[in-house]
Amino acid sequence: MKKTLFLSIVLVLSFNSALSAQTKSLSAKSLIDAASKKSSVSDSVAYLKKNAESLTVNAEKRAVYAILAAILEQQGQYAEAQKTYAKAASIQGSAESGVAGVPNKNSEELAVDAVRCALCAGDYASADSYLNSSVRNSKDEKIRAFVKLYEQWSILCKAKNTADTKESIAMLKTYSTLDSMKSVRPSVLLTLWHLTGESQFSENLKKNYPKSMEAAIVKGEVQTLPTPFWYFVPRNGVDLPEISENLPVESGSVASASKESAESAKPAPKAEKPASKSEKIVRQQLGLFREEANAMALVDRVKAKGFKAEITTEVRPSGTKYFIVVVNENSKGTVGEELRTAGFECYPVFE
Repeated sequence: MKKTLFLSIVLVLSFNSALSAQTKSLSAKSLIDAASKKSSVSDSVAYLKKNAESLTVNAEKRAVYAILAAILEQQGQYAEAQKTYAKAASIQGSAESGVAGVPNKNSEELAVDAVRCALCAGDYASADSYLNSSVRNSKDEKIRAFVKLYEQWSILCKAKNTADTKESIAMLKTYSTLDSMKSVRPSVLLTLWHLTGESQFSENLKKNYPKSMEAAIVKGEVQTLPTPFWYFVPRNGVDLPEISENLPVESGSVASASKESAESAKPAPKAEKPASKSEKIVRQQLGLFREEANAMALVDRVKAKGFKAEITTEVRPSGTKYFIVVVNENSKGTVGEELRTAGFECYPVFE
């Protein structure tokens, strides 16, 4: 009996020792390197989710969660990205003691990232909660600038008509002149141009920030898939330019408002509002073009990856006919993730 008990203790100690050695061998760099070698983005995300909690050094754990959140955001999974950024922000440890070769952010920067993703997901309550945290009293001028900008974006998201946007427009016009808001001025100008359609803001961008993505937007050189802020906020501008033909499509992000196209942000048909519990995704939209040939070119690329893409049409109030590339959702609801893994940005269309 004693021999059996002794043997059991030895086995348990041996197991714990091996587990401890395995845990010590894990590092943020090794996890990130291993994740980068996975065959798909979804596999990389799953690997980081599974192993992040195994890290014992807070700075490394925070760095991995920050990387994971950035990947989720890039993939358009804003709700999950928001929670992951918030988790990273909650982990104690200084950014300075982070991981070599990995962009390290402090808690305030990560909280601001969480605000951005919350707004992208249409979760304004969470966005306001983050904004009302300690970041509001940050000593970092750039953080305070983002907080002020995002606060106005959150207010605008709740606007029901153009009259509700007047105070925010007035505030943003003031922000556009303040030195303390210089770090976010291109986004402020783009927001004002988007809301008002006034050329003074687009001209300011082109003149003073000619190489910025914001300038590329007002020139009609770049478009992005819409997020709730750009898609549903009321605006006065009625003469904003149509989407240019065959533009590159970037994933939507409120903080990188610089990637937004005015036309792609025009209010969608009611069928494309964010889903309620009774709505379901019927297809994924990949692109919208004025020229059918450009839409066909995208269809061919999508089909080459094994998807059954097709073209639908839509006539806007301006009379312009658009050709929309879509892929029908499957019974598992995984088409969006599969398309992103294959390198195509898309957003869901609901029934």
